[in-house]
Amino acid sequence: MRMPGRTLLVLLLWWLGMASAHADVPPPWRVGVLYWSETIPSQQTMRRGLERQAQRINDKALAAGERGLQLLPEVAGDGPEGVERQIRQMYAMIARRPDAIIVQPSDNAALAESLQRANQEGIPVIAYDQYIQEGELASYISTDNYQAGYLGGEYIAWLFDRERPLRLVLVEHRRVSSAVERLNGFLDGLTAQGVSYEVLKSYQAIREESGLRAGQEILRDFPEKHSIDAIFTVNNGGGLSVVKVLSEAGRDEIAIATVDGDPESVANIRQRKLTRIDSAQFCAVMGATAVEHAYRLLRGEQVARQTLIPAFPVTEQTLNLYPGWEGALPPTFDKAWPSLYPQWRHQLRKKD
Repeated sequence: MRMPGRTLLVLLLWWLGMASAHADVPPPWRVGVLYWSETIPSQQTMRRGLERQAQRINDKALAAGERGLQLLPEVAGDGPEGVERQIRQMYAMIARRPDAIIVQPSDNAALAESLQRANQEGIPVIAYDQYIQEGELASYISTDNYQAGYLGGEYIAWLFDRERPLRLVLVEHRRVSSAVERLNGFLDGLTAQGVSYEVLKSYQAIREESGLRAGQEILRDFPEKHSIDAIFTVNNGGGLSVVKVLSEAGRDEIAIATVDGDPESVANIRQRKLTRIDSAQFCAVMGATAVEHAYRLLRGEQVARQTLIPAFPVTEQTLNLYPGWEGALPPTFDKAWPSLYPQWRHQLRKKD
């Protein structure tokens, strides 16, 4: 169908007006974004949160005739190959001379030298989810991983009597700073509630495959029921596999504390399938905060050097309060279990 000549003229004038209105706007800031995994669900939610916030920033900037953001994304991938690939991606991104770099590190030490190179080149680097050892970050955004572990420790302490040491198995990962912080918090949470514990054995797992191996090894090492009281897994990536293996073997006497807030793990809590508490992340909030900090830095504004987003204790008592990975922080509430910090607070912790 042909448009009337007058309609075409109106559309043309509108287009020329829009183009003229934004003719003097400088090009967008170029921001390199180095993602870690394209398979871990929580990290995909972080990416969606980041890119949605970038779109909101650009929509607002366009309406105001101001500079927006152009994202330059790269994905490292999982495993040792992903770590090596991200090192190469970081150096390649620095060579492209972006205005800033946002990175989700796949290893807390591997990017140290490239971060120092970015510092030398004057390119601000914002890290989220995990820290980078050495070098200077312009801003670091993460879940309060110590709090995430601590919440699990104090909740597990509530479930057991204290007549003997708690028989504990750990499923950890020492090469990721967030996992180390979670483990330290969990053990401190037990201690704060006056619980002594014995670590029977520790296993390394952070992904599905390594979690399956860890679950099978736990069954092999502790074949008798009631030989383990509790297990702490540092994330759902490996932890869900551990739950699957143990559940299929009928080991439902074990109480599991974990971290992340994966929907499958939340369903396990609802069904009382081994998992008793999952300290959930606000994944979309984390990604959105990372790109917001990059934008504010490029505009010459001050941002906190460290921003910690609270973890949410998903338990049988709090299921109705948890909004999921995509949701915003819920209001402050009183915990149903004993704690040195009886309220969960709707509050970001910022440090300069």
